[in-house]
Amino acid sequence: MCPHALIPYKPKNPKTRLSAILSQEEREKFAFAMLEDVVSAAKDAMCTPVIVGTELFDSEMVQVTVTDADLNQSLNEILPTTEQNILIIMADLPLADEASIRRVTSTTKDMAIVPGRGGGTNAIYIRDPKKFHVDYYGASFSKHMKIAQDAGLSVEVIDSFRLHTDIDEDDDFVELLIHGTGKSRAYLEELGFHLETETGRVRVARKR
Repeated sequence: MCPHALIPYKPKNPKTRLSAILSQEEREKFAFAMLEDVVSAAKDAMCTPVIVGTELFDSEMVQVTVTDADLNQSLNEILPTTEQNILIIMADLPLADEASIRRVTSTTKDMAIVPGRGGGTNAIYIRDPKKFHVDYYGASFSKHMKIAQDAGLSVEVIDSFRLHTDIDEDDDFVELLIHGTGKSRAYLEELGFHLETETGRVRVARKR
């Protein structure tokens, strides 16, 4: 049985690196669409999604609302109180699916970690959360590996295209429009985003 899946989520003014191509309202709707895709994948993998949000928002999903927007403090207050294994997965992974999540939670090690691009961490599965704490931002993957080592925990590093692909910049839309099947791809298409290949390299353009 898959554990609770903690999904950090910022409902207001998210994804600021997309500000050049999306308005704040569009970014908020896009971030929510990605969240819905991640929640759907977690449920398909028999996980129980729990949204760790910076504020309460209108949704039927289970929520833990934190007044402090610092991701580390929020999660590190939850982990010591958790009696069962747990999955932490980012909300901007719209290519996540049942198989990729089950690949993480089926590890035989004490933990499994999926690296993100640029040294980040996109997903962590922990069998005994009381023995671990998170340290996101910057080169968080290396920091999480060191924390696990210091705690004497064995770790499996998962190589997963679907969980490695987070959406932070407009170039990332290419992968979503090619491989995505959920609400976030549909929303981008609704906004007029499409693939262009005339230059020999696939890029994203927007119809106005």
